[in-house]
Amino acid sequence: MLYLDNAATTPVRPEVLEAMMPFLTRWYGNPSSHHTVGEAAADALADARTRVARVLGLRTGDIVFTSGGTEADNLAIKGITIAAAQRRDRHAHIVTTPVEHESVLESVAYLERVHGFAATLVPVDHHARISADDLARSLRDDTALVSIGYANNEVGTIQDAAALASVLRERRVPLHLDAVQAAGWLPLSADALGYDAISLAGHKLGAPKGTGVLGVRGRIPLEPLLHGGGQERGRRSGTEDVAGAVGFATALELAETERVEASARVSAIRDRFIARVLAAVPSARLTGDPVHRLAGTASFTFAGTSGEAVLLELERRGVVSSSGSACAAGSDEPSHVLLAMGIEPEVAQTAVRFTFPRWLSTPLDAVADAVEASVAAVSTGS
Repeated sequence: MLYLDNAATTPVRPEVLEAMMPFLTRWYGNPSSHHTVGEAAADALADARTRVARVLGLRTGDIVFTSGGTEADNLAIKGITIAAAQRRDRHAHIVTTPVEHESVLESVAYLERVHGFAATLVPVDHHARISADDLARSLRDDTALVSIGYANNEVGTIQDAAALASVLRERRVPLHLDAVQAAGWLPLSADALGYDAISLAGHKLGAPKGTGVLGVRGRIPLEPLLHGGGQERGRRSGTEDVAGAVGFATALELAETERVEASARVSAIRDRFIARVLAAVPSARLTGDPVHRLAGTASFTFAGTSGEAVLLELERRGVVSSSGSACAAGSDEPSHVLLAMGIEPEVAQTAVRFTFPRWLSTPLDAVADAVEASVAAVSTGS
């Protein structure tokens, strides 16, 4: 079985398990406890925080460990916007796009529904890219935050984060980057990209599910979502998952060390795979930007078929992939990302996404052949 759904989750790396094990077995203390076992845990937590901050180019105190990307997005969007509204003593405005992850869109919808805030969705082109000019036109005097996905989780399109940040810097509007899919493939330096907050998830990097980070500059006020013991400098109460933090830091460091070489290697394999699928399957259409896309993502529609039927045929042939985001649990609706890109609903429902691991080193010609056979089987009903 060949697993090509790495945008949904990745296996935990052996190096990560090894780094975590002492804090699951020997040094398992609560990092808030003032005894030897607790202090050892606190030291490990502080070290993990420093290591993550180093990769991101942030200060150690800017790092908040979370339960994953969804919590990090929620904390960034709700925390920054609500804090801004409280400081200004008025409602706030937030800007995002219609192709974001559900955790972003639902957080924005919550702020509209419960707090009465206003929101603007900046349109995207047929490749899911947004323009700096459109972003600039969306801003208002009361805009408290712009939240943008650095790389799209369904089609792999990469946004020009630095250009967008430059627009916002002139207006003094904070930028939150959802970098859950980008980590390990793209640069994450805060100074180079110009973001004020960034969300990451461990299980996309070879760390366990349930681990994540929100990096947020200390000058940005942040209203916590979780209240209690005041952990994470009061921004996220609750006993910290020390082993998870250590595992996350280890996975992020490894991914960053390997990033440039892995991106170049996997990009070449991806391009060959895309070319073979497009040549072999007449109904295949590539979704997402053909140039500005993640190295590990190849996504298609196959008009006249059923995406789910193609997936079943592929799995029967030993290839595991997906129809898009794994986070829209139980949904059989056409992808909101593809609809926002102008793809017709009946075509959007034929989507199939292949996402590759960073260690991929061999061509995927056999997978392309399996795609051709699977689409043909679904099309003919055989």
